[in-house]
Amino acid sequence: MRMDNAGPIGIFDSGYGGLTILDAIRRELPQYDYLYLGDNARAPYGPRSFSVVYEFTRQAVAQLFHMGCHLVVLACNTASAKALRTIQQQDLPRWDAQRRVLGIIRPTAEVIGSLTKTRHIGVMATEGTVKSLSYEMEIEKLHPDIRVTGVACPFWVPLVEYNEASSAGADYFVRKYIDEMMEADPLIDAAILGCTHYPLLMPKIQRYMPKQVQVIAQGGYVAKSLADYLQRHPEVEQHCSKGGHTHYLTSENPEKFAEQAQRFLNEPVSAEHIDLATITVKQ
Repeated sequence: MRMDNAGPIGIFDSGYGGLTILDAIRRELPQYDYLYLGDNARAPYGPRSFSVVYEFTRQAVAQLFHMGCHLVVLACNTASAKALRTIQQQDLPRWDAQRRVLGIIRPTAEVIGSLTKTRHIGVMATEGTVKSLSYEMEIEKLHPDIRVTGVACPFWVPLVEYNEASSAGADYFVRKYIDEMMEADPLIDAAILGCTHYPLLMPKIQRYMPKQVQVIAQGGYVAKSLADYLQRHPEVEQHCSKGGHTHYLTSENPEKFAEQAQRFLNEPVSAEHIDLATITVKQ
């Protein structure tokens, strides 16, 4: 899998939510090229097992490496929770020890200590991310005094993907999960949106979130963390091409992807289809 020429930074998500991460990264680092890959045909990843998420993510990372990426960001909380560590520890040494795969949970865990005064925080995420306890484990390493309460919000992703985020019907489900979180721990003063779709529900989330609770979207923190990483690792940065271009791939219908992606990015999008299910990953 080794390729010595510079290539784009790969951004992978199971669907559309990773576009909110891509958007933040491009604002912070507009000079680089990016290759976004959405496995929309097999989304959502949230309810899937660890082994399935790992295999799907592994296929996507292998494809992005094959297309010239030296650095891949898993812009998906479920993939970061269920696949990142295994890919880093088992696959990269066999594929190419110079390649890098980063997740989006640790950057948020790193900053949360400065964003809570009560040391009680909530994580609102998919069922898979909540059950993985990935946020709890990362935060425990860095801030052992912080208590984390995870709340699964299974209806929030469909609300976004079916373009119902601003509808009156969304209010019930937004308020429902916020109330569950605050009932579980009334001392919470910071809530991490642990799914990349959730920022599109931000107006309603802020409407129903208690005023003392700061709502934390991941994008900006991930982008700043990536900028810092590239500065600290020039051996990786030099393999990231700089042209300011973004290319989009999807395992679903490219016209459907382009229509949805335009809502996330507020700009015209053109995408190409790729069949990840047929990819054979080199052992």
